Amino acid sequence: MSPPGKPHVVIVDDEPHLCELLAFRLEHHGYRVTTELTGSGGIAALSREPVDAMVVDLRLDDGDGLDVLSEVQKRSPDVPVVILTAHGTIETAVEAMRRGAYGFLTKPFHDLDLLQKIEHAVESSKLRREVAGLRRIIGAQSDELRLLGTSDRIAAVREIIARVAPTDATVLLLGESGTGKELAARSLHDLSQRRGRPFVAVNCSALPAELLESELFGHVRGAFTGASRDKAGLFSAANGGTLLLDEIGDAPPAVQVKLLRVLQERRITRVGSLDEEDVDVRVVAATNRDLRAEVRDGRFREDLFYRLHVVPIVMPPLRERVEDIPLLCEVFLSRAAARHGLAGPQLSPEALRALLAHPWPGNVRELANVMEGAVLLSRGERLQPQELSALLVPPARKLDGWSSAPAPEDAEPPAAPDAAGEAMSVVFGDPGAELPSLKAARDLFERAYLVEVLRRANGNVSAAAKLSGRNRTDLYDLLRKHGLSSASFKE
Repeated sequence: MSPPGKPHVVIVDDEPHLCELLAFRLEHHGYRVTTELTGSGGIAALSREPVDAMVVDLRLDDGDGLDVLSEVQKRSPDVPVVILTAHGTIETAVEAMRRGAYGFLTKPFHDLDLLQKIEHAVESSKLRREVAGLRRIIGAQSDELRLLGTSDRIAAVREIIARVAPTDATVLLLGESGTGKELAARSLHDLSQRRGRPFVAVNCSALPAELLESELFGHVRGAFTGASRDKAGLFSAANGGTLLLDEIGDAPPAVQVKLLRVLQERRITRVGSLDEEDVDVRVVAATNRDLRAEVRDGRFREDLFYRLHVVPIVMPPLRERVEDIPLLCEVFLSRAAARHGLAGPQLSPEALRALLAHPWPGNVRELANVMEGAVLLSRGERLQPQELSALLVPPARKLDGWSSAPAPEDAEPPAAPDAAGEAMSVVFGDPGAELPSLKAARDLFERAYLVEVLRRANGNVSAAAKLSGRNRTDLYDLLRKHGLSSASFKE
């Protein structure tokens, strides 16, 4: 047995040789491992000593790995469980995630996949225990306010938030539209010592310069035409709490100057006044712009950039965390059904495959909207891919002339294009569409190609590697880069 103090992982599998092999690999990388050949043995291990993570085979001699998962959820909900199986299907992956599995690995798996999943699972367990104390104080965080997902990318974001939230450090949230930047800002506030004070958000692109300055800092009577009374600004309204400056990259130069002074001196001056007021506000900024490029082009102050760039958090686009799509779909379908008083449909494997292959230019916000539309437009208990045709809008294309009518019930799904044709469509869209950068175009082509190769190989990585002329290790690296899981493409 490895020395105590190391992360403790319990492996539950009815194959003794596999247990020994997994234990050897994990112990070599610094874990303490307990192996159990039965589900009942794995559950009993929870009561003997603390467990940081579990690896549970789906098929066990004395039962089902999902039943073990459910029992772990009841007894030790903070212990992450990775489901291991040689019988990977989309339905099983969805069911495992629905029941709360941390991750899903299909035999044969790559060593790096296992090690990365266990590393993040153990870190997740540690953070859950740390955050549990805060949540007991502030109350369980609403499901509506959580950053959902089990992917490594979103787990890393939650880890940074948990570490930074208790401090007063300025945070800069970076990412495309729809990636959940405001949700991350609210999580920072809810897990901080300021949680009992106001959380205030303002969109810096929604107002002209004069109005934005007044909204942020307030004004005194007579400061400008229409200023008939004194008005406190949002910095004053957020005093003691958190102020989110959304779309900070669109803030006009005059406002940037005043924001810099507030961050330096923690004082504000209302428009039309000479008096200064002290404010105690934690500032979180968010943008979908490349602020370094904005600084280089003279549109954003360099000194303000460095004041904001204390703790940068990059929100990953949905196309880089596609393994979260099954869970997100289920949550969004459930929420939309409850909101509209309808019975929400379930996803067919074909519909889920179409969702996994979509590039999601609008990210999580787009997925939530598509699921709401699916609840309203579906005509059966199982959502089919043809019912998504009116909801999934390809990127970089105009809606003018597009039909929004649902496809007929007997309509066949459109034939899948070849890899190169699909990639060209994704990259360039219509002839008049704006061209992406060369790097972005290359990444989009590469991802579309991998999706097609996995589809043709039915999720078999060895076959996909042979089709693409790459070795398995290189292909695994590319799949991780683009957030693709081979299990999602198995029939």
